[in-house]
Amino acid sequence: MRDDARFAFHDLAPGEESFRDAVWRGLAGPRKAIPCKFLYDERGSELFEQICRLPEYYPTRTEIAILEENADEIAAQMGAHCRIIEFGSGASHKARILLQALDRPAAYVPVDISREHLREAAASLAEDFPDAPVIAVCADYTGPFPLPDLPGPAGKRVGFFPGSSIGNFEPEAAARFLRNYANILGPGGEMLIGVDLKKDPHILDAAYNDRAGITALFNLNLFERINRELDGDLDLDLFEHFAFYSESKGRIEIYIRSLANHQAMIAGRRFRFSAGELIHTEYSYKYSVGEFRELAASAGFRPVDTWIDEGELFSVHYFRLR
Repeated sequence: MRDDARFAFHDLAPGEESFRDAVWRGLAGPRKAIPCKFLYDERGSELFEQICRLPEYYPTRTEIAILEENADEIAAQMGAHCRIIEFGSGASHKARILLQALDRPAAYVPVDISREHLREAAASLAEDFPDAPVIAVCADYTGPFPLPDLPGPAGKRVGFFPGSSIGNFEPEAAARFLRNYANILGPGGEMLIGVDLKKDPHILDAAYNDRAGITALFNLNLFERINRELDGDLDLDLFEHFAFYSESKGRIEIYIRSLANHQAMIAGRRFRFSAGELIHTEYSYKYSVGEFRELAASAGFRPVDTWIDEGELFSVHYFRLR
């Protein structure tokens, strides 16, 4: 049974007002956009877990294979009594690989914006790893937030950011995000991060336009969330998922596309949509190893090691703060 002295939950999540304001602001401009962090409500998180199991979606299984194959080497880099701080922890599947290999980890700190999904995943992990204190933090990790006191011996803080979620940021924003991560890790901090590599555009297009349509459901769930939480009357039959790879910009671009001229009410405000209009929901940038090392260097990190699968689909980097 879980020892509650070794499990804590800190709720710093933004409330409904910040979601409402982001939607109002994002749909009011000439180029409509809603931040991708709002894709991950409880339903969105469940759908993303389904995406990770799709045959077309290579990043998850490839990164897991890299972590499993190199777990001992990674654990040696992290050292004994480390504190793992994972941004965007989701179901914490990949953290389990690390916790099984690590030498007496002092704490695991999963940070995620999806409150109930985080609470459930963190509680389950605390049950399975009773010797590793789990300190869950529900917060918007894209900006600064206070980290609670962490228990145990004073081992190093190691950031863990798997899944190539860094690709959701445009490069300048990614550098700011990494600088914020560096501030939270503090002097002597280190980071393990998954980064999707540039590759055949056909592989990328298939990964974000799966035949089962789960990615489409995940994307359109954002509008379902607006209807659920913000008293919206968006007609989902008038929108579709639209995603493609821009080779010139090195990124997947994901949108919700309006299929007709129409209007909708959201939290008491009326918004107009034109046929063919795109509402941007997510980018997913892809990098070469050299490009990402240069980006990390701009945030104060220096490379220690990099692991890549045989197919050269995905990379896992280990960095140390200068």
